[in-house]
Amino acid sequence: MSTVIMQLFNGISVGSILLLAAVGLTITFGLMGIINMAHGEFIMIGAYTTYVVQLIFQKYFPGGFSAYVLVALVLSFLITALLGYLLEKIIIRYLYDRPEDSLLVTWGLSLILQQLARNIFGAPDVSVTSPKFLQGNVAIGANIDLPINRLAILAIAILALGGVAYLLFRTKFGRNINATMQNRQMAAALGINTKRIDSLTFALGTGLAGLAGCAVTWIGSIGPSIGQDYIINAFITVVVGGAGTLLGTIFGSTFMGVGNTTLEYLTNPSIGQALVLILVIIILQFKPKGVFSLNSRKIDD
Repeated sequence: MSTVIMQLFNGISVGSILLLAAVGLTITFGLMGIINMAHGEFIMIGAYTTYVVQLIFQKYFPGGFSAYVLVALVLSFLITALLGYLLEKIIIRYLYDRPEDSLLVTWGLSLILQQLARNIFGAPDVSVTSPKFLQGNVAIGANIDLPINRLAILAIAILALGGVAYLLFRTKFGRNINATMQNRQMAAALGINTKRIDSLTFALGTGLAGLAGCAVTWIGSIGPSIGQDYIINAFITVVVGGAGTLLGTIFGSTFMGVGNTTLEYLTNPSIGQALVLILVIIILQFKPKGVFSLNSRKIDD
């Protein structure tokens, strides 16, 4: 039983990281229709923002080092959101309804951002020191120890998901987002500034990617290509769950996390990943729009 619980937690833990990475992608890809291949690089920017904040606290505020986590969470979101806002203003707004072009342009942008990271921070990976309150385990029963850092990532993923759900379904801004993405011409006719909605929505998606980047620094080293470790699985998470739906993102991240860890445990890492992809193909054969598909004028058209 303890082995089953640990495997289940490991799957949920992996799923929580994918959830953080995919919830921003759900907005930019699922709602806006932009295939943002640079989404992983915004995860990388959030991770390096955390690294820089850690260095600043180590040098100037060693007595309050543990507080760097809170500052890093806020700055990783704000900095990546600002960069996403500028990117949408300069490039992305000219790529709507041009998915092939958006894929190529953002892929080129991802290569540029990776090279910039290598020039600034170097090619070798760097490590971020977790504060003491994120170290250690929580004992549940005699043989079950859950890592605190992964529990914290799970909590952040749940809070981020709840915040996005509240924003989209309980605020005027969220209603404007849904209206713009479903029928842009009608939304504009009703007085909604659709260009402003586009910029802020894309900024929200990239900001959430930065938040994911901050969280992944607690579980391993980071480097210029760290975003590539998550971008493919994040896209699969969104597609298999249903593009543009938060419920689908929850399903997709849980499916990928639990499925990967379980099948890898029963077989080996290579075969386990292959089996998960086979299951994804089977699901998409019966549910081509994902398990929880979004019904909207834009997709139906």
